[in-house]
Amino acid sequence: MSNDDKKNQKHKAAMEKQKAKVDSRIEEASTERGVALLLTGDGKGKSSSAFGMVIRALGYGQKVGVVQFIKGKQLSGEEMYLKEHCPQVDFYQMGTGFTWNTQDRSGDIEAAEKTWAFVEPMLKDPSYDLVVMDEMTYMLAYKYLDEATIIEAIRHRPVEQSVIVTGRGGGSAIREVMDTVSEVKEIKHAFKAGIKARKGVDL
Repeated sequence: MSNDDKKNQKHKAAMEKQKAKVDSRIEEASTERGVALLLTGDGKGKSSSAFGMVIRALGYGQKVGVVQFIKGKQLSGEEMYLKEHCPQVDFYQMGTGFTWNTQDRSGDIEAAEKTWAFVEPMLKDPSYDLVVMDEMTYMLAYKYLDEATIIEAIRHRPVEQSVIVTGRGGGSAIREVMDTVSEVKEIKHAFKAGIKARKGVDL
């Protein structure tokens, strides 16, 4: 047997073992319900990942609600696209900008409460297959919204509904209630090298 044949045989055996492991895990995953995902960490890509899942859900003809906290008044690429091409998506943006821009805690809390009043009914409505709360963790970190209220809303949402929360931090309670928690870690960032935010990538 040649070296190539030995390598191919070894590879085939390893892949058969891997397939058996994957098939076993798929077989064990028998619960059918919506999932709650937290995308956190200091790296870039949390919101981008969430919007990737929005497109995935739309591909299946699912009903989607998207609510963005702490986004600026400047239109974002995702907002422009959804409004122009996906009118079926219920989209709401807080639109006050980042807290270091507003410098107005009372105004930020008022805006956060208004935004929560928009998203809370979605978390009670079984017709929504997916609800995205982009940058929600900041509302918890700055104590703009009541943590217990948000945790209970996520925990008691319709059984088939999936929810995505993005943003840095947010505390242990939000992590505990979520089914999947992924952390995006920053290795390098163009902005630190003096490169401006780019339309279609950052905006």
